[in-house]
Amino acid sequence: MRSVLAGALAVAVAAVSFTAQAAVSPEDQIKLRKAGYSYMSWNMGKIKAQVIDQSVAYDQQQILAAANTLNAIANSGMGALYGPGTDRQVGSQTTRVKPEMFDNFDDVAKLSGDLSRATGELVAAAEADDQGAIRTAFAAVGQSCKGCHDKYRMD
Repeated sequence: MRSVLAGALAVAVAAVSFTAQAAVSPEDQIKLRKAGYSYMSWNMGKIKAQVIDQSVAYDQQQILAAANTLNAIANSGMGALYGPGTDRQVGSQTTRVKPEMFDNFDDVAKLSGDLSRATGELVAAAEADDQGAIRTAFAAVGQSCKGCHDKYRMD
């Protein structure tokens, strides 16, 4: 039953993602995905400052909020923001995505799934208030991001 529900949810998310793509111009797709990744980066920085660098006092609620934000963005259907024509500059929006990403959506889907799993594990570690597990999960999220950046993001 659980796998049937998960499958139905995946179909619903995909349908909404494709509908959202059609309603958003290519320029806005680039703008929105850049905003999403910037917000993810900011939240990664909060976790890094508190748990890795320890340059800021540890606050479990802030870590949990940042982890939940990362997980929400990773599962938000941002793939809909990679529509036709978004592999190059559109209007005032530039992109660092490599054009070959658009020919490798199966690989991108796998990488997206890896990110989703990693952010879910980060949420679980933050909920448990286990700083060692948070460090491990944080590293996995970073590796997941790097895996996509190394293949599909221009410097």
